Amino acid sequence: MPRSAPNRRPTAVVIGASAAGLFAAAALTEVADVTIVERDLLPDGAEPRRGVPQARHAHLVWSGGVKAFNDLLPGVTDDVVSKGGRLVRIMGDMVSRSPNELWFRRFEATHHRNLVCSRDLLDSVLRHHVRALANVTFRENTTALGLVGDATRITGLRVGTGGDELTLNADLVVDASGRGSHSPAWLAELGLPETPEREVNAGVAYATRRYRAPRTTADINFPLVNVQANPAKAPGQGGIILPIEDNQWIVTLSGTRGGEPTSDPDSFEDFALNLGDPVIGQLLKDAEPIGDIATTRSTANTRRYYEKTQHWPDGYTVLGDAIAAYNPVYGHGLTVAAQCAIAVRNILRTTSITAPGTAKRLQRAAARPVAAAWDLAVGQDAFYPGATDTPPNALERLLARFVDQTVATGARNPRALAALLDVMSLEKPATRLLSPDMLIPMIFGPKKPHLSRAPLSEQEWKSAS
Repeated sequence: MPRSAPNRRPTAVVIGASAAGLFAAAALTEVADVTIVERDLLPDGAEPRRGVPQARHAHLVWSGGVKAFNDLLPGVTDDVVSKGGRLVRIMGDMVSRSPNELWFRRFEATHHRNLVCSRDLLDSVLRHHVRALANVTFRENTTALGLVGDATRITGLRVGTGGDELTLNADLVVDASGRGSHSPAWLAELGLPETPEREVNAGVAYATRRYRAPRTTADINFPLVNVQANPAKAPGQGGIILPIEDNQWIVTLSGTRGGEPTSDPDSFEDFALNLGDPVIGQLLKDAEPIGDIATTRSTANTRRYYEKTQHWPDGYTVLGDAIAAYNPVYGHGLTVAAQCAIAVRNILRTTSITAPGTAKRLQRAAARPVAAAWDLAVGQDAFYPGATDTPPNALERLLARFVDQTVATGARNPRALAALLDVMSLEKPATRLLSPDMLIPMIFGPKKPHLSRAPLSEQEWKSAS
């Protein structure tokens, strides 16, 4: 088994050069020489690639993710903004309807900011920053084939490149390969017990089309517009307009079983007009479509409970979507990937990468941000018909009603909104919803009346029509 000699810097191999792999590499470079194994040939700029098909759809980075991005790669969000991305005030620069069909007031007092841009731009900037790090090497057009080692310790990774097979020895192998992770099969091949898994699948389908932003919307920093689906009214249908770089809008529509959007361009805008509120469809009236409609059904919430396994091999860690993947509507995947990497980095600042038990500690640390996002996603999606074999129990239904109350309070009270966003942005644990900032307004007020329509200003309406 590999042991780092006193004069040898430890080595790590990261599977995947998408966001989770890049963040993992940034975290590991403090203590190891890192090789990133990527099956694709990576583009030089902000271009699509085969290995990230979800890049076509709308992506958000919550403020908890923005903080984590800058912690791992200082200056990275400024770089994204300099290339056309935006830091959007939540809710000041957003028009958002909650799952219980309440419009949030556009309070501006909170510190929360979403990073908004195309996924292609974001990945390009992340790659640029990671390539600039010392001790990081990219191996492109290289496929991970399997683990080297045994059930007690992983010592490297078998890879295929150009028709050849070779072994990359490593003190730590990190699986950051996303939803398609082979970790369950690889660990089973080593004789390890099957990892507990859970799936909550609301049957959500996505359809996305880009538009040239209409009229003068780019001149006024047009707000993000979000109509969220209501789990209490199946099929749940929603949509989002995401203003991005190059004066474009990414428009993603979604629907659960029986109410899915399609790739038919003639029905796209009609679907948007019938989301329970027509605002997205109305705003698309004067926008120019760009290209075809992209669809996907890979939206199930899936989680593997690696942290609960009794036997875990040294030298191996799974991060990001390879642990848990979420319904993309909640926008938490990128934030969790960065927070997982920070959890790994923090452990390795005080613990040797080669010490027995380190990998298990890393796996448990990575599970914490995963669990926070999982509870938020499953707390909504479990209420759709057919989403899970174990429907919500009485306690879960009670908690869901409490969350609805926190949303209703936050929609019209700035103190409560700040508490709600602390949790939704993955900055603080769910216990923040029990703080006085939430409970006092919830019980006693003051509360502004609920809005009856989307809070777009007259200038915003005019700019889009």
